Amino acid sequence: MLGLAACVTTTPAHAATTPTWTTCVDAPLQECATLQVPLDYRDPGGPRISLAVSRIRTARPDLRRGVLLLIPTGPGNPGLTRPTTLGLRLPRPVLDRYDIVGFDPRGTGRSTPASCGVTGPDAEAALFSPWPGPDGDISGNVAKAKRIADACARNGGDLLRHISSRTEAMDIDRIRQALGERTLSSWGVSYGTYPAAVHATLFPDRTDRVVLDSSGDPDPSRVARGWAANFAVGARDRFPDFAAWAAARDAEYHLGATPDAVTRHYLAVAETLDHNPRPDLSGALLRSIVFTSLQSDASFPLAATVLRGDPTPPLPVPSPEAFQRIVAVGAATACNDVRWPRSVEAHAAAVARDRTEYPLTGGMPANIWACSFWPYPAGDPVVISSRGPENVLLAQNRRDPNTPYSGALRMRAAFGHRARMVSVDSGGHGAYLANGNACGDAAVTAFLVDGTHRDATC
Repeated sequence: MLGLAACVTTTPAHAATTPTWTTCVDAPLQECATLQVPLDYRDPGGPRISLAVSRIRTARPDLRRGVLLLIPTGPGNPGLTRPTTLGLRLPRPVLDRYDIVGFDPRGTGRSTPASCGVTGPDAEAALFSPWPGPDGDISGNVAKAKRIADACARNGGDLLRHISSRTEAMDIDRIRQALGERTLSSWGVSYGTYPAAVHATLFPDRTDRVVLDSSGDPDPSRVARGWAANFAVGARDRFPDFAAWAAARDAEYHLGATPDAVTRHYLAVAETLDHNPRPDLSGALLRSIVFTSLQSDASFPLAATVLRGDPTPPLPVPSPEAFQRIVAVGAATACNDVRWPRSVEAHAAAVARDRTEYPLTGGMPANIWACSFWPYPAGDPVVISSRGPENVLLAQNRRDPNTPYSGALRMRAAFGHRARMVSVDSGGHGAYLANGNACGDAAVTAFLVDGTHRDATC
């Protein structure tokens, strides 16, 4: 992999920041540009890195309010094409009022790339999360976490020291400056809600309308560790939807005629595969497939066919290059945001408790990650604050497997008077324009179009 020396430039701090826009190679409806930002915001005159930025300008400049920045999921996912793939799904009144802007966060996509150079089994995307072994054994997870941390230290260069949610919020504000905007509206989804929230906390007077779609718990003592732990809560909230769906189709899938029977079937099959894996399916892979399938009703058939005993189909995974960037940026963000506990014994005990309390996820959410062996000191977490204007709207499904409703309530509480919340009676991950809930979609659209800012239950 290319080292950092090939990617970091030494553009002077006073260099022009006005973007030069050209047609995007991968999305011809967009314009693209490259910005130079500090590698280390504590050293603004030092080395600089590139941020790839894109936009689709409003066709109604007479109605234009400003910029709506789409902040991607992750951490580690690119967002350069989101104005096309996501932004063009926005209702016409929103598109009339905003330039839709996307970007690849540092380390991802066409921005200065990051990589830890993980290899072998550690580079298997479908089993990247730390699913314990049979009976909750975490020895393999401990060894893998050490290998990934070592690989990041060995191959990641200085860039990995300067990737965090705080840094992404600083990059977001540099995008705002480069676009010549006094304030910025944003729509963050999943992890993207957190840098949006950090930006709204650090720069409250530079925000216009902030949509946080599928938020995690912003607890500054845990941050990503808490998000991972909440996968257990999210699966508990969401799995009944799948169980009811499968029970209604028992004649097709034979998983049980009641939701309870489907749940028992899943747990029994997972345990059997722990001790007697098939060539194409282990207990860990089954749990991974089922958990991932909970993100959308459209994925229920995949989980059901695998549970039925059909051959495991090829699973969608990122390209090797994209996976390396997801690993590097995901690890750097999670590990640099806050210090993680290092005790292996404490993690083993936490997994044992989690397996008992939340059997659906087999202890994975409480397990050890590379952050427990991270070689760099963590920064000071940002405490999400109520200081600022009343301009934050949360949109949240009640049964979200990745970012459960309980965590979003804590995000709303952290913002205090600044925030309102649209609670959507749906399952899956992603609320706005994601599941056909007309009431929830209309509430978010009204906020973006005319500033309607109120709690709603849909």
